[in-house]
Amino acid sequence: MSQWIGTANQGYSPYAIEELRRLLPEVKVAQLVAGEIFRFDTALTKEETVATIQNNRPTFLRHMQPIDHSIPVRGDADDLQALSEYIRGAESVLSDKRVSIHVRKAKSTSFTYSTADTKGALDAVLGELNAELVFQQPDFIIAIFAGENTIDAGIGTPSDMLSDWPGGAVRFQREEGQISRAKFKLLEAEREFGLDYSSYRRALDVGAAPGGWTSLLLERGLQVTAIDPGDLHPSLQSHPSLTYLKKNASEVKFGAGTFDLLVCDMSWSPMQMCRLVLDLEPALAAHATAVITVKLMHRKPLQTIREVKERLSTSFIIEQSRQLFHNREEITLHLIKK
Repeated sequence: MSQWIGTANQGYSPYAIEELRRLLPEVKVAQLVAGEIFRFDTALTKEETVATIQNNRPTFLRHMQPIDHSIPVRGDADDLQALSEYIRGAESVLSDKRVSIHVRKAKSTSFTYSTADTKGALDAVLGELNAELVFQQPDFIIAIFAGENTIDAGIGTPSDMLSDWPGGAVRFQREEGQISRAKFKLLEAEREFGLDYSSYRRALDVGAAPGGWTSLLLERGLQVTAIDPGDLHPSLQSHPSLTYLKKNASEVKFGAGTFDLLVCDMSWSPMQMCRLVLDLEPALAAHATAVITVKLMHRKPLQTIREVKERLSTSFIIEQSRQLFHNREEITLHLIKK
């Protein structure tokens, strides 16, 4: 048996839980933060649970933290002392390793220490173990969730936890002159799906206005064709690597195999989006990549996702399906043209 804390985007934990019920035998669930964070217990071992979820990655489960040790919340220095003793007990795992400490707190917790103070105290313990506290590319993560009555802690790799960010909340620094926050979605998709946009040559951005995704692809050195009846940001329009077609995508035809990357972030219904992407499929080269968002406009997102995958799988391999941290009422798909 193993115990975990799961995290989904706000409002979507019921769908993450439903996916887990289909994957894991005899799973038991309790909400910790309504609509977002929950505890789940499964009959599988820690290793079996990780393997099952990694091999059948759910769309809505953004992060999972093992519960290796639970400490009653006292609201005083004993809390840090108990956490310190837990980490000392993991010396064989953490010694000489790069380690990150992730601290999250429920609003109703009596745990009084800030994230910075907690990390400061535990960093001293890591020093005793000859481990190095790092913020990026850790070998192991010590994840701590301070709930109403208990402090739940666990140790695992970033892969085990599905992310190397606390709760899977990936953050990017907003840049001066950034056209829109939509750029963060494409950045997170690159990171999550293991892509490198600079490795592509010619991209088609469908529904491009005002140009957040187009701007990122231009920065990476691609030739970009942007389609949208709306206006692109003025800072883009004179870019030498941009072709801007101010019209509906359904009105445009391209030569076969023109593009090796298609991106689409349109506020259309899921079935309309599928029809548009499938109509544009001949313009993609063999094995081209597509990154598209699917708007969850209905009350049955799992059914919507299943229907979208069925439609798109006629021409594409569905590589991955995720609700990214920067998604809102949508998910992001990573596709490869067959």
